Amino acid sequence: MTNRVYVMTFLIVLVLAAFAPAQTFTVLHNFTGGSDGWGPYAGLIQDPAGDLYGTTSLGGDPNCTPGYGYGCGVVFKLDAAGTETVLHTFWGSDGTNPVAPVLRDKAGNIYGTTSYGGSSGYGTVFKIDTAGTETVLYSFTGGPDGCYPYQGVVVGKSGTVFLTTPECGSSGYGTIFKIESGGNFARLHSFAGGPSDGAYPWYGHLTMDKAGNLYGLTSGGGASGNGVLYELSDSGTFTVLHSFAGGTSDGCAPNGSVVQDKAGNFYGTTSFCGSKNYGTIWKVSKTGKETVLHNFAGGTSDGCNPAAVVTRDSNGNLYGVTYGCGANGGGALYELSAKGTFTLLHSFGGSDASGFPTGEVLRSASGVLFGTTAGFLSYTGCDCGSVWSYAP
Repeated sequence: MTNRVYVMTFLIVLVLAAFAPAQTFTVLHNFTGGSDGWGPYAGLIQDPAGDLYGTTSLGGDPNCTPGYGYGCGVVFKLDAAGTETVLHTFWGSDGTNPVAPVLRDKAGNIYGTTSYGGSSGYGTVFKIDTAGTETVLYSFTGGPDGCYPYQGVVVGKSGTVFLTTPECGSSGYGTIFKIESGGNFARLHSFAGGPSDGAYPWYGHLTMDKAGNLYGLTSGGGASGNGVLYELSDSGTFTVLHSFAGGTSDGCAPNGSVVQDKAGNFYGTTSFCGSKNYGTIWKVSKTGKETVLHNFAGGTSDGCNPAAVVTRDSNGNLYGVTYGCGANGGGALYELSAKGTFTLLHSFGGSDASGFPTGEVLRSASGVLFGTTAGFLSYTGCDCGSVWSYAP
């Protein structure tokens, strides 16, 4: 009788395992470094048909200026079958080296930035219409307007484009500005550094709420010089919501974007500091109170040094990537549950994909995660990056 119970229990376990959902990591596209692109630093967006859009920082036309034979980057589309279409190849005067995510409006137009190139070499804001025609909306001069935009854009209800630059401006610490639908440029804020302002906004994009207020992060400035979470109200008032303290009890150098829940709490990451100096995942309330949700520990079972924001689902679970650590040393895809449980979902840099993801994770309506890896951007070989999916 006892043996029969053991056998029945074993069979039940097998049946339950057979019906358990499979967790599948898939490489959708490996970049070759040629005309298809090289080194996607940014995350992806998805249209209603399920097609993915993104940028690569190199690749494209090797004769672009000043591509030094490695190309100036591309904007691409990837369909559900993994077939890539290059929507635009940068050649220099229209911009070079995009590292920020693109935005797609309801009409199908695509907006983005390049960190260099343009008429003065300080970067551009561009638009690609549904016919594939690119228009440079603005070329930075490297003066009070800002330079080297490493963040993507957000578009308001009136069609106004908002974004940041991490350098230049009146104090050299970057700017927030807008480009109206008619092409008029207006600087909204010039970062001043110091304890009551931020400095150097890198990667990701601004976040806009329904009232038109903008939220973002800077990697420097603030009370301890370790970066800030800020608000720029619809009326133009700049407010530091939280200054990161650094050290072992807080994070430092927050990069990327922020995500906000219905209660008004903000979520994000820092690249360094925390208990192991590998960065943190944090939550900041509307009143500015911070809670550290996770300290990255490095090693093979955790990640380290995230450069991207977290993605939050309707149940409060957070998803993201780290640039380093994991089982292969090439970064990690992780989940932090609403209850605070950290799970390493995938380690990059192994035989199934290249490594070093820096862009935020996209979560589809069905719960599938999508993202990119930048690969090894060395000029002696080409681990040129990839687009991947993870189905829970």
